Amino acid sequence: MIRVKVYKSNEGKIQGFKCFGHAGYAYAGEDIVCAAVSMLVINTINSIEKFLPEEHFTVKTDEESGLIDFKFSNDPSEKAELLLNSMVLGLQTVEKNYESKYVKLEF
Repeated sequence: MIRVKVYKSNEGKIQGFKCFGHAGYAYAGEDIVCAAVSMLVINTINSIEKFLPEEHFTVKTDEESGLIDFKFSNDPSEKAELLLNSMVLGLQTVEKNYESKYVKLEF
């Protein structure tokens, strides 16, 4: 199962997230759930990096465990938060469509 922990500030702003695990929906290279989650997460990070160069963050990854740990160094801008909320919406849709059996979000 892929678990995604979304970190929020006391004000409710997303400060980062940690994605880890493997979906186990199908064999490696054929797992559409893993592909969907990876695409949402990696595209969000790439979008923040490309379109919001003023944002400062750290990313730690480990392909074997499926880890992607993303954290802002400072409070994210409204634009960065919009991108993260879009990612969360997509992940919630995947979680709902696969009945939380392969993807689980935690806040």
